[in-house]
Amino acid sequence: MKTPLAPSARSLPARTGRRATLLAALAAALLPAAALLGSLACQPRQSQASPTDGASAGGAAGKASAMRPVYSKSGYDVTPLPRATVEKLASRLDPEAYRITQKAGTEPPFCGTLLDNKKDGVYVCAVCGLPLFSSRHKFHSGTGWPSFYEPVDPAHVARKPDHSYGMDRVEIDCARCGAHLGHVFDDGPPPTGERFCLNSASLKFYEKGTPLPPESQPVKAEIAYFAGGCFWGVQHQLSRGPGVLSAVSGYMQGHLDHPTYEDVCSHGTGHAETVKVVFDPARISYRRLLEAFFVMHDPTQLDRQGPDVGDQYRSGIWTTSPEQEREAKAYVAELTAAKRFGDRKIVTVVEPAKTFWPAEEYHQDYIAKNGASCHVKDPW
Repeated sequence: MKTPLAPSARSLPARTGRRATLLAALAAALLPAAALLGSLACQPRQSQASPTDGASAGGAAGKASAMRPVYSKSGYDVTPLPRATVEKLASRLDPEAYRITQKAGTEPPFCGTLLDNKKDGVYVCAVCGLPLFSSRHKFHSGTGWPSFYEPVDPAHVARKPDHSYGMDRVEIDCARCGAHLGHVFDDGPPPTGERFCLNSASLKFYEKGTPLPPESQPVKAEIAYFAGGCFWGVQHQLSRGPGVLSAVSGYMQGHLDHPTYEDVCSHGTGHAETVKVVFDPARISYRRLLEAFFVMHDPTQLDRQGPDVGDQYRSGIWTTSPEQEREAKAYVAELTAAKRFGDRKIVTVVEPAKTFWPAEEYHQDYIAKNGASCHVKDPW
């Protein structure tokens, strides 16, 4: 149930009934007993979901991988590859490319095949195919090696100190497979002032308009929507899923365009607090997300979750395809048949997704920003 903020807390963008731990402690002396009860909704949790919460999803995509996947902002899977995989990929290289990428070699200046390449296109890692540099950022440095003033995505190029040959330099490697690329220096042109000095043999060029192989393409992501009460905790936990690229808090299934938090709290718009999940189906299945969702919240509570009461807190799954709808309904039926929640009826609504309206910025990543933790269970 929503309660007023204490005067000392009004300057903070917080919603009633869900205080951060520190704020709850400060406000407790000023709030009435009912308000204090509401503030307990968000407190540090000592226990997490048991290992048996969330049944097996089946298949590799349904399981969390040993290493949590890493994604760049441009949507590429940049999770470091196992050494055995790198060795297999590198075995296909010619001797010069192998020497440079695997032994940190350097090709002679003015000899690289890509030095004078002026075509439009993208330069990918010669080992794993990750896009690294674009012709838009290439410039003539006069050094004898292909030079760029920035990568296509900072997360695609790893940096590390190099003190070899009595010099202090910064080596650059492919972030996904660790292939040696060259070095970066601080004598480049604007806007970065950096010069990424590359070995041609560490790169493979694809001219604009040429189809890129699968390993050089971004993740073919899918979208799912879940409403399970306060979107602060739901967003925080779903964002931690292995294979989740992003999780955003917002409002859905209402009839008002561009709703505000105040509009939704008025109970007159029909919106539910919802989390939009962009995920990599190669890393995590929709089934696994469903499992996590039903561990996180209590799907038997109608128009509420814990102390938060109102239709905006209803439990819902908003599907983006007939396949998602079938799978979601089938999973609800499975939980019901198994009496996962005893004799309590699952009231989660499953219906086609309407327009998603992102919530105000202060609602995004609220738990992480404020160091709090909600009553939402950890499903991972």
